[in-house]
Amino acid sequence: MRNKGAIILVTVLLVIISLYYLSFTFAVKSVENNADEYAQTRFEAMNLKVDESEKIHIMDSLTRKYLDSLNNQVVFTLLKKYTYMECKERELNLGLDLKGGMNITLEISADEIIVALANNQADSTLLKAIEEAETLKSQQTGKDFIQIFGEAYNKVKKDNSPVLASLFITTSNQDRITIKSTDAEVLTYISEEYEAAIENAFDVLRKRIDHFGVVQPNIQRDVAVKGVFHIELPGIKDPERVEDLLKQAAVLEFWETYSAEEIYSKLSEANVLIASIKDGEKEKTKSPKEVVAVDKAQVKEDVVFDDNEVIEGADTTEKTAEVATKDSVNSNAAGALFERLVSQVGKYQIYGPVVGFAKEGDMQSVIADLNRESVKRLFPKDLVFAWSFKALPDEPGYYQLIALKKGKEGGSVLGGDVITNANQEFGQNQATAEVTMSMNGAGSTEWARITRENIGKSIAIVLDGYVYSFPNVNDEIKGGRSSITGDFTLEEATDLANVLKSGKMPAPANILSKEIVGPTLGQKAIDSGLNSFLIAFLIILLYMIFYYGKGGIIADIALIVNIFFIFGVLASLGAALTLPGIAGIVLTLGMAVDANVIIYERIREELRAGKQLKTAVADGYKHAYSAIIDGNVTTLIIGIVLATFGVGPVQGFATTLIIGILSSLFSAIFISRIIFVTMMDKDRKLSFGTKMTQNLFINLKIKFVEKRKVAYVISGILIVVSLASLFTRGLNPGIDFTGGRNYIVSFKETVAPDEVAKALGKVYGDVPTVKTFGSSNQVKITTKFKINEKDADNLADSLLYIGLKPLIKENITQDEFFNDYRQTSQKVGPTVADDIMSKSIIAISIALVLMFLYILIRFRKWQYSLGATLALMHDTIIVLGAFSLFYTIMPFNMEIDQAFIAAILTVIGYSINDTVIVFDRLREYVGLYKKREMIDVMNEAVNSTIGRTINTSLTTLLVILAIFIFGGEVIRGFTFALLIGIGVGTYSSVFVATPIAYDLLKRKKKKEIK
Repeated sequence: MRNKGAIILVTVLLVIISLYYLSFTFAVKSVENNADEYAQTRFEAMNLKVDESEKIHIMDSLTRKYLDSLNNQVVFTLLKKYTYMECKERELNLGLDLKGGMNITLEISADEIIVALANNQADSTLLKAIEEAETLKSQQTGKDFIQIFGEAYNKVKKDNSPVLASLFITTSNQDRITIKSTDAEVLTYISEEYEAAIENAFDVLRKRIDHFGVVQPNIQRDVAVKGVFHIELPGIKDPERVEDLLKQAAVLEFWETYSAEEIYSKLSEANVLIASIKDGEKEKTKSPKEVVAVDKAQVKEDVVFDDNEVIEGADTTEKTAEVATKDSVNSNAAGALFERLVSQVGKYQIYGPVVGFAKEGDMQSVIADLNRESVKRLFPKDLVFAWSFKALPDEPGYYQLIALKKGKEGGSVLGGDVITNANQEFGQNQATAEVTMSMNGAGSTEWARITRENIGKSIAIVLDGYVYSFPNVNDEIKGGRSSITGDFTLEEATDLANVLKSGKMPAPANILSKEIVGPTLGQKAIDSGLNSFLIAFLIILLYMIFYYGKGGIIADIALIVNIFFIFGVLASLGAALTLPGIAGIVLTLGMAVDANVIIYERIREELRAGKQLKTAVADGYKHAYSAIIDGNVTTLIIGIVLATFGVGPVQGFATTLIIGILSSLFSAIFISRIIFVTMMDKDRKLSFGTKMTQNLFINLKIKFVEKRKVAYVISGILIVVSLASLFTRGLNPGIDFTGGRNYIVSFKETVAPDEVAKALGKVYGDVPTVKTFGSSNQVKITTKFKINEKDADNLADSLLYIGLKPLIKENITQDEFFNDYRQTSQKVGPTVADDIMSKSIIAISIALVLMFLYILIRFRKWQYSLGATLALMHDTIIVLGAFSLFYTIMPFNMEIDQAFIAAILTVIGYSINDTVIVFDRLREYVGLYKKREMIDVMNEAVNSTIGRTINTSLTTLLVILAIFIFGGEVIRGFTFALLIGIGVGTYSSVFVATPIAYDLLKRKKKKEIK
């Protein structure tokens, strides 16, 4: 075997890389196991008599506190030292369906931007034009809305209507448009402002997400739809609050400040008072009976965790920052303010409006203590505390506490809406960047007054409650143009300029779709996904040994290495592992088995031909390459189509499918062969079959092509029944394609769907669709309640709680209902539903065209391409027909959603893979047996590949069956589609694609003879 050394080197490097990236996951798991053990031990030591929900509440707080204390502590060393947070950012990422969390799609709406930019937002012609543009938009899919608005305005305006420019001229944009500006120039101005609003919104959303405490968040701009953002927040604890924060318009403000010298003595008094309060509260909570009466938040912050406690297992030998000094007043008291808020960290000391520094994990408790009524009385009434947005540059994990001063109106002294522009640039003869900003007329006047009254003091720039900068005022600034300096890097200056621009964002973000998955359902998904994976993996390993003997053991070794590589690559890319992703991995195992089966069947043929073992192995691999590559490339194309057009779980499935195919190819072709070569060099015995399987499928003489008319009749009947059902019964479209709201609610006892529907009908007005989902105590609720209305999400959620509360046997709050009973919440707006529908149609169409072209290129006969494509259409129709026939019969969800589209495309990929294997052997035989009749050559090709077809189909079907049974309710419909599709796809490769190609080739030959 040539290049053996290079292949071994690549394999070793892949193993090292995979080990490196997966080691962070193991390190995080170890720390989190310690946290769970600590929480359990601590809770038992507290001897609290509380109910189960309160126990979970306290245990969660104990675990979180433990982990927060380790955020910036070294917990793992590999080449260099890593903190817990650094390990957490590098661990294998779990998707929402496995971890719980929130997936939300937001839109900065073009129509709202247009209205916000207008100088008269109530203008009747403007509003009519917006309404007309919305109508035209549905008829002109893909066209820019602002251009449509221009057409609509010309359509609805009257002879006496003002020109478009007059509707948008303001004092702040006179340098951009004038009364003489053409409609095209005005529309260009609006488009530029819309683009700026999108950029600002993206920046603001990213900054907000950074402060949600979410590890591995993801925010992406939609590549196809302008102004749309997809945000994924795994593990989020308070989705309703997050939703409210994400959809708010940006709030940029300028605040006056206090200096540290002015209030530090008051902080010292607060330190003593807070320590005294904490001591008193801890005394109160020593009795278990009294603990129950204490407020939950106070229990979490004060009772369950001692601020001075050293946690076992934490690395205290190294610290991210050295605290040099602390205030001496009662600084050692348990719970004192100055135990968490320090006056010096490393080289940083309090200065200007900075009154202290705190670790990220202490920020919430510091503010909570400073906001106690008894503590607030110590400070001036116009004092407000706010944290810096970024941590200290050289002391990661520490943030600055800034003292803000309220203006005469009780808040900021100036709003960000006065800013007309902001840019980063390099000052003259300076190596550092600076930020320039300009204001409108009203802002310039007020800015001059503010800067005049604050010379020598700082003005804080605050976005969404966080301080981004607090430059010192050197002189009065007139004219509204200011320069902010401060040893900025270009990146820092760009960031600040973007913050200032965000004050211009004229419209809030609208929620197009959202999905909330509770942690309980996520854990169930992990358990079911892991079970299905292990069972499927075990089935494959045992089957390969049963069928191929020692060869099967070598294939199993390659499969195990393949799985290791897949997870290693996923971790290195930061890709999320989802439940459909696990299904994708399991499916790639089937593809890997397929490659091994093709190779082994070829080797067995060579051995039966009388060749020596080494020659048979070499020739077997050589002759198998073409079929393996063709089969895997077609599936790879499907994966790329899915990754391009899918979102959320579908992309997770596509990602693992693509990685798995590439990894499987490497493992099957190279790793297994290296093992063979090594064993043969040492004269070890090898076998590629057992006594039971050695001679299976040999010398078959089945006349498959002659039976094509029977197959045509069977396929025709299935297609007619499927089409009849599709046209009469139709399908059961999910909210992905219709828009609506889905909830999965789990009760503690069995509940009747009709009873749930009746209860919710009273509050929603219309009776929703309710079905049992998995176990008898869990239901899936689908409703279109106010789906077209903005800001109706909170109302829909609240009515869900109100409607179902009578069915719950205990008195619970709305928050408890959301945490303990509502497992998932999903909303898909009509705009997103239309987009998903169009993307799905495009994806399937592109997949079919690409399959046709690939086979045409590889086999150079359109008859092969057409036969394969018609077989794919045959498979698609039958799978759709099965879902149409059985969606009211089967006891699991059979909705048509994005996951179903992924299943259809996977079936297309699998079916074409089967077909390509047959065609590849046919192409070989046509070259070898040129004088034989075509029908005999085709029969010989199908017969010679039947062992591979049965083995691959059987192992894949067994794998999918394991996922179907053990993989959980969430993907049962998805796997059912795969079961039907793979079965039908295997049939169509032999009985549809090949016979059609034969009939087309025979017809061509007859024409040539004539």
